[in-house]
Amino acid sequence: MEVDKMEENDWKYHGEGNKSLVVSHVQHPRVLRLLKYPAEDSENAPQTPEQAFRQIQNIVDFSTNVMSSLLGEKFVHSGEVVKLPLEFVRQLSIKVQHQRPAWRCDKVMDIYSGCALCLPNLSSPTLHQPTHTPPLCIEIKPKCGFLPSSKHVSKDVKTKVCRFCMHQHYKVANGKWKRPSLYCPLDLFSGNKQRMYLAIKQLIEEPQNNFKIFKGGQCIYGGEDFLDLGSLLQHLRPYFLYGNNRTNSHLTSKAVLNDFIQVLVNALLSGGGGDGGGWTERAGEGRSICEASLISRDMIWNGSQGLPRDSVLSRILQTQMLDSLDIEGLFPLYRRVEQHLQDFPKERDRLQIDGPYNEAFLEKLQKCPAEDDGSIEYAVAKVHQYRVAMTAKDCSIMVALGPSGEEEEDNDGLSSQRRQRDFLSSRPPGFSFSASILDLDPKPCDSIPRQLRLDQKIVSFYLRTSGALPKGSLPRQGIYTALDREREDCMLFFHPV
Repeated sequence: MEVDKMEENDWKYHGEGNKSLVVSHVQHPRVLRLLKYPAEDSENAPQTPEQAFRQIQNIVDFSTNVMSSLLGEKFVHSGEVVKLPLEFVRQLSIKVQHQRPAWRCDKVMDIYSGCALCLPNLSSPTLHQPTHTPPLCIEIKPKCGFLPSSKHVSKDVKTKVCRFCMHQHYKVANGKWKRPSLYCPLDLFSGNKQRMYLAIKQLIEEPQNNFKIFKGGQCIYGGEDFLDLGSLLQHLRPYFLYGNNRTNSHLTSKAVLNDFIQVLVNALLSGGGGDGGGWTERAGEGRSICEASLISRDMIWNGSQGLPRDSVLSRILQTQMLDSLDIEGLFPLYRRVEQHLQDFPKERDRLQIDGPYNEAFLEKLQKCPAEDDGSIEYAVAKVHQYRVAMTAKDCSIMVALGPSGEEEEDNDGLSSQRRQRDFLSSRPPGFSFSASILDLDPKPCDSIPRQLRLDQKIVSFYLRTSGALPKGSLPRQGIYTALDREREDCMLFFHPV
């Protein structure tokens, strides 16, 4: 990327999170992540350009040296820090401002440092397949996939209802969302295809900021502006024309959605572009069942093998489970570290509280003693493990799906062999795929007290309301209820054999 030839009109708003804003190039598969800070600091830079550069470099180092080792190199794209012309950054900030969601405008884009993180645009990938159909990219924030079993957990409900499901009630009550999502992360991480199917169906019904679909780099579903299920089905239909024993004009909307979810489940269970090698049994089956989920007991015990060991979900779950103490068990250790640093401030560098995120940092958390020996090293290792686990709990998965070009195509875009194979089979057409993991920033050490307070608020609210939805929350309509209202004429066709 030639930074001296940057033009703001070559870039467009792509999205943003709590700490950064993302723009994508209009022609090349590249994105820039720029830092954000509170709007009240807009007149004065909150940190020097050198500090901003170090902050972004820490993100790259943490992703490269820590998360890549734990999650697998094939899933992680770390990117690089770039220095941009300040005038380009200022003009870019002006251009994208009107495209930002109103509820995100309490923070502004960093226009003072000129530093950004350059990454591949994973919503517009190249799958190296001989097809003219643009790939579909699905972004999922899976959230925490297990229930805590730590002896430090003070409220029994935390071992029965997952954090995401409890948090939904708290968010609706506080006006963050108009209605709760019925998605449960434990279903997605179960490895049971029926439960995973239900989880993705619930994400489609209520995507919030946990589910988006891109086509050729453009968002077609999810977020605040793209929630038209009919429009989504029109985009998806050409990808599934010849599956499920239907010809193109008689593929129902429900069949399109079923095929799409089935293909996505299979991609999540794969080894990230190939077949997985073995299965990971769940660490205690009880930790994978949430009482707030809509699953039936038959689904829980019927046909679940766990996750393939090398699948993207398995790698994320294993990393999440580095949080073995729960925030309630970790907080006393955080206080031990905090007190030690007050007594010995120079120890901050040796203990790598703020990095550097190198092999030594990874070794600290991997060689943590099994039991608390009262040392500061044990406390620091547990704090580092918790921070890494929190990153895994807040990451995103990007799954790219593209129709596989296995045979010669005819004039209608599909081979006669594939037409026959897909017509006679109940499976959807073949897809190639890839999976990547995004949003792997290190969580700051000083966020731990805030995490404890939030945990207490969520659990307290859930217990106080007995898990009931707040009055006034909008009623939900299932996607299949809407699809069942389709008035499609039923016609019988006889095909020569």
